[in-house]
Amino acid sequence: MDLFSSLKSFFRSSSTLVDNWAFTLHCKVTAGMLIAFSILVTGKQYFGDPIDCISRDDIPTKLLNTFCWIHTTFSLPDAWEKKVGDEVPYPGVDKYTPGEKRVYHAYYQWVCFFLFLQGIMFYIPKYFWKAMEGGRIKNLILGLDSPIVSEEAKVKNRMLIVQYFLSTIRQNGMYFYCFVAAEIMNFVNVVGQIFLVDIFLGGEFSTYGINVIGFSEWEPEVRYDPMIKVFPRITKCTFHRYGSSGDVQRHDSMCLLPINNVNEKIFIFLWFWFVILAIISGLALIYRFATIKCKTVRFFSTKSRTSLCDPDNLEIVVKKFALGDWLLLDLLAKNVDSQNFRDIVNDLAKELDESMFERKNGFPTTTF
Repeated sequence: MDLFSSLKSFFRSSSTLVDNWAFTLHCKVTAGMLIAFSILVTGKQYFGDPIDCISRDDIPTKLLNTFCWIHTTFSLPDAWEKKVGDEVPYPGVDKYTPGEKRVYHAYYQWVCFFLFLQGIMFYIPKYFWKAMEGGRIKNLILGLDSPIVSEEAKVKNRMLIVQYFLSTIRQNGMYFYCFVAAEIMNFVNVVGQIFLVDIFLGGEFSTYGINVIGFSEWEPEVRYDPMIKVFPRITKCTFHRYGSSGDVQRHDSMCLLPINNVNEKIFIFLWFWFVILAIISGLALIYRFATIKCKTVRFFSTKSRTSLCDPDNLEIVVKKFALGDWLLLDLLAKNVDSQNFRDIVNDLAKELDESMFERKNGFPTTTF
């Protein structure tokens, strides 16, 4: 029950938004999927039948399965492209001759742990940002996320928020740069995960998706599934034991790996998902760079969150605010009711620019 309670709290969305949709894709969607995949593979591996080995000798089947699972199986690269049914019984499975190259498959024992570790790594940037954010936005809302607030409480809380912004103006730079650091961590993590999985799968993951797409375009008579190089369904296993005369005997067997049918689908999905997520994370960093360089981008970003806000007043506030101040204001716009946020911006503009009303009555407004 404790495990399911923990998972339930992990997937529960916070009522206070302190990040953006790119964070959601990383820490909620991707981390959640990886943990779910880990649980799926764990169930298949430890509560199912992950390997079945065939032998004509008197070796007990359970013993052979356990041995081959622990000591890994192998494929023969020279047999990958041979014709199935005529030359070999299955791609990569052939009679082994001493000195011939073999590719061992040991990764499948660790897939469930590897996926779980990946899920944790995708959550680390979110954890870092939550620690640095410290619940500031949650404490700053002061109940104004609801449109139904008594007028007295609304005015009092709005004044407290305005006074907070005025007293901390240009002192929130670290807040902004911690957020940027978390966004960079998201991008570095997803790109690093692609290379990490590539190492885990013996250098086959980086081109995995491209090979699968190319496979669908091959002529049927020359097709051989490139996925079998990474996730073979049938492999070989060699078991040695003493014979009746005391000599060492070698027993070759074919092993069916039904778990690789699951692994194959998981990792082909992850290849496309990681590529898409890396592109999205890169675009998020480009947008963040634009907000650093251009106040116009900041203005339109915050303006898009509330249709009731006076553009002239918001323009004044954004112009006067530094990056950290603007980020606080932008996150506040995600959480506070539109009418209340409009009033906060109006009060801030009045405090920041006493000549606001003069400009609105005939003089041009400030441009970026």
